[in-house]
Amino acid sequence: MVTPVQAKIQLNQIDPVALKAWIKAEALALGFSDCVIAKPDAQAELPRFKEYLKRGYHGDMKFLEENLEKRADPTLLIPGTKSIICVRMDYLVETPKPRYVPLEPNAAIIARYARGRDYHKTMRGRLKTLSAKIREKVGDFEARPFADSAPVFEKSLAENAGMGWTGKHTLLIHKKSGSFFVLGELFTSLELPFDTPTTKHCGSCTACIDICPTQAIVEPYMLDARKCIAYLTIEYKGIIAEELRRGIGNRVFGCDDCQLICPWNSFAKKTSIEDFHPRHGLDQVSLLDLWQWDEATFLSCTEGSPIRRTGYQSFMRNIAIGLGNADFSPAIIQALEQTRELHDEVVQVHIDWAIAEQYSKN
Repeated sequence: MVTPVQAKIQLNQIDPVALKAWIKAEALALGFSDCVIAKPDAQAELPRFKEYLKRGYHGDMKFLEENLEKRADPTLLIPGTKSIICVRMDYLVETPKPRYVPLEPNAAIIARYARGRDYHKTMRGRLKTLSAKIREKVGDFEARPFADSAPVFEKSLAENAGMGWTGKHTLLIHKKSGSFFVLGELFTSLELPFDTPTTKHCGSCTACIDICPTQAIVEPYMLDARKCIAYLTIEYKGIIAEELRRGIGNRVFGCDDCQLICPWNSFAKKTSIEDFHPRHGLDQVSLLDLWQWDEATFLSCTEGSPIRRTGYQSFMRNIAIGLGNADFSPAIIQALEQTRELHDEVVQVHIDWAIAEQYSKN
């Protein structure tokens, strides 16, 4: 008869290759779309990133200038890290029409990853569950989960371990799943065999560069966040430059255009995770509907949502731009004029612009 102690000893002596295969199977069973084992080394990413910072492409995201050494060497961030379990979660609820960006000027467009629950919470929760399952099998070990929550070159780590390649839009692309997924990592003290990189398959295609409404992809693999609609509508809190407002169109939180147009997203998979399903009808809401939200409604409808990050006034600023870009409507002009004084000076600048844009279409 095998005692519990003997069983634990046998499991502790498990072959690293077999353990790696078991971890991957457990990750898929938890709803992750893929799992690779990365070497804790992202030094190769540093020169490109330093050039990005030197050009000022990070805008107001000054936090990106910090902890460069820890980004390049994950063992400085979490001492004792010997392997990094990289996972991804697909987030599409419906498969979009391939290579097509819909034109719906009166709809409020919210990036697809942000229409449901905040993925950071879902990702961390499942990584903790994976860690607990591994601990049951091998005994105690060090593990720290991350989901876009620390100075980690997560795309670089995942790419180095073969999860895909970096596209010209700077997002990771998987040959059989496209790019509509989010990443997470489990830093561990386990000695596991590392996976190897895959090959790049963008070729001469420039679809993402050509489609970008604000021309933010300034050259292949280099994005100027100061022009990027995702940065402008989520991270940036100030007055958005007038020359960028028409390009923003009706995108009120993030932008998916460079992904929608990408040929590889013809293979994008639907999510199996309920948390990504839209809440409060945010996949089919109009600009005027959102304009009616007061701050209490905003806080209520964005509880547990990534949209909370942008804040109420910045969200209304984005909607004002969308209303300016919408088809001419006396109802839009009336709504903007009647509520102007309810908002701060930054939002008022965009309201005034939107009213002028509306009148110019009459």
